[in-house]
Amino acid sequence: MPLIDRRMLLAGLAVGAATSRTAWAANPVLPGWSADPEIRIFGDRYWIYPTYSADGPVPAPPSRFTRWQTHERASPTIWSPFLRQTFLDAFSSPDLVSWTRHPRVLDVKDVDWAAYAVWAPSAIEQDGRYFLFFGANDIKTDRQRGGIGVAVSDRPEGPFRDAIGKPLIGSIVNGAQPIDQMVFRDDDGTCYLYYGGWKHCNVVKLSRDLTSLTPFADGETYKAITPSADYVEGPFMLKRRGIYYLMWSEGEWTGPLYSVAYATASNPLGPFTPRGKILEQDARVARGAGHHSAVCIPGTDDWYIVYHRRPLGETNGNHRQVAIERMHFRKDGSIAPVVLTQGGVTARRLPVATKARPGS
Repeated sequence: MPLIDRRMLLAGLAVGAATSRTAWAANPVLPGWSADPEIRIFGDRYWIYPTYSADGPVPAPPSRFTRWQTHERASPTIWSPFLRQTFLDAFSSPDLVSWTRHPRVLDVKDVDWAAYAVWAPSAIEQDGRYFLFFGANDIKTDRQRGGIGVAVSDRPEGPFRDAIGKPLIGSIVNGAQPIDQMVFRDDDGTCYLYYGGWKHCNVVKLSRDLTSLTPFADGETYKAITPSADYVEGPFMLKRRGIYYLMWSEGEWTGPLYSVAYATASNPLGPFTPRGKILEQDARVARGAGHHSAVCIPGTDDWYIVYHRRPLGETNGNHRQVAIERMHFRKDGSIAPVVLTQGGVTARRLPVATKARPGS
């Protein structure tokens, strides 16, 4: 039997030990009931901004309300779970595995026109400041005050405060309820906001300071870009190799058939060609997989998808959890169906001194 070099033996043992210590981001990755997660890269950390979906065993402390907010919250037409959604937490991680909660990065005490149903945050850095777009008040008509707001902070963990003192988008245009906003920066620096519920999707162009809307070259401010008759809500835009991928959620958000589909185009305004679904329930893992976001590791073509889902057997529509999976592009540019897992993804630290790809 040949002798084994001691250095080789020690090296082999070290590799084996390292493999056994590989950390996994077991799903769900965040504690409690959270939904509508958006993942971003700021500096050397990943950030997830979700909707606070429901109280866990220990209810969240109540927000403080003005007289007007208290009056708005007294309407008998508001679904009671929405009254608990008055703030947003954020979570940051160096590796997708270990997450730190940053409580109440935004609270209605700092947005005097928002009273409830604070939903679907979308964050971006611009000129050294951080902007957080959010929906509030679940408006059903233009007579209600609410819609999509924008808040600003000097840090990704906030605190964020209302930037303009009113909704950025406060009316129903092209049939799209002003919710589920996603801010996307193109390669030329132009920032767009994709949004819309009620089966309609709009896009608007943001001003340089991200606090107002800028008309398009043809004079329009709101462009209807609904990509499919099956579109429901939750638009998300990414760009890869010159192709724009508009993604969205389909189905009823409290049901098991909630899912994600996508379409492609050669420019950010479309027209978009539907390409099919990429994320659906798995009867062995979870139901209602939808309202997602995605991120690319800078300097690579490695993508991750973050989404919410409902545990098997759970019937409460607001009991949603955040999960992370790998997302793969095929050679032809199409997206392969995402595999739902309980194990999640392995730890992945960010490269040093790199920036996130626009839209990621």
